Amino acid sequence: MNFRKPQSVRLVIADDHPIFRDGLRRLLEAESDLKVLGEASDGAEAVKLAKQLKPDILLLDLAMPGMEGLQALSEFGRKRPDLPVIVLSSSEDARDVRRALASGALGYVPKSASQHVLLSAIRLVLNGDLYVPPLILDEKVGTIARRANNPERESSRLLTARQIEILKLLSEGKPNKTIASTLALSEKTVKTHITAIFKALNVVNRTQAAAAGREQGIIS
Repeated sequence: MNFRKPQSVRLVIADDHPIFRDGLRRLLEAESDLKVLGEASDGAEAVKLAKQLKPDILLLDLAMPGMEGLQALSEFGRKRPDLPVIVLSSSEDARDVRRALASGALGYVPKSASQHVLLSAIRLVLNGDLYVPPLILDEKVGTIARRANNPERESSRLLTARQIEILKLLSEGKPNKTIASTLALSEKTVKTHITAIFKALNVVNRTQAAAAGREQGIIS
């Protein structure tokens, strides 16, 4: 997946509260490079708008009537697999964060977060990384440490040979375009592998992936 940041970032907002949507639209459009193309009040409408308007990124609430957020994420995976989705939810339950990421979201921002956090998450995801809130970051770091001490190297068995090659190049600071050229892959395929690597290593960005790979002996 190529999430190269466009000159003007076009968004769709999906949330069942009109007042919240209006406030969010105003917040986003106060940024010169962000434009809200449309608003949806449920998951089904969000899927429809994503197809019609072709946004660069979509902000999605989890708890909506009709088709709720996790169902919508599955639909996006089938109909718009290239579309980065950030969940923007009132839930601060780490289980909801993990479920959203496992369902294909590339970011999770609690509604209690600041404007700066949301805008940073949007730009991070557009640049090809995941955004995970601090509420589960410590848990992830702890998991990395436990796996690093595991002689069975559990995570290495979850990575394919191709993913280990990509992890090595990633750890050398190579951008997705260079990795794709080196391995004769599309950038979309590279991004898909990197997302899988993040999930297998239980990390949230490229720096952590490289560190975890070295700690666990997957790469040198």
